[in-house]
Amino acid sequence: RFESHNFDQESFRRFAIHGDTRATGKDMHGKNWSKLCKDCGVIDGKTVTLTDVDIVFSKVKKKSCRTITYDEFKIALGELARKKYKEKTGEEAEAEVYKLIEGKTPVIAGVTRAVASPTVNRLTDTTKFTGSHKERFDNTGRGKGKAGRVDLVDTSGYVSGYKHQGSYEKKVTKPPMAKPM
Repeated sequence: RFESHNFDQESFRRFAIHGDTRATGKDMHGKNWSKLCKDCGVIDGKTVTLTDVDIVFSKVKKKSCRTITYDEFKIALGELARKKYKEKTGEEAEAEVYKLIEGKTPVIAGVTRAVASPTVNRLTDTTKFTGSHKERFDNTGRGKGKAGRVDLVDTSGYVSGYKHQGSYEKKVTKPPMAKPM
């Protein structure tokens, strides 16, 4: 129908496998369909909302399926295109939507970066820790792991602080002295 049909198959595949290690890239979940529409700017919150995207997904997929194929994906995009670009003809609208999607890859949102602020630095400076907390770090400020937070249990059988620890065995194994008659 129009010449720009191959490029968006690659975008379809990239979004289809996003976040799913088992995905083949041949069909797309509703979640990834919504993500594609959001990331590529198909959803604008005015003419096309998340609800519209979900409704179109439900309309094009087969009754018992939870995914859409590439062909169903094209139909769904066509529906959204006509909704988004009401003033254009069906073909022009579809071409516009394909332009939005072209070459796009899933956006991975909110990559956590460490915040460097004086407050955070003060709170995470292990040299200023007191009490039991300072036991959890060595001099360099590295955590000691389990050794720093678990009281290692002394299983020797002696009361803590007993001076003659280890002397019992010597007493017991002394050679028996000849008892006076």
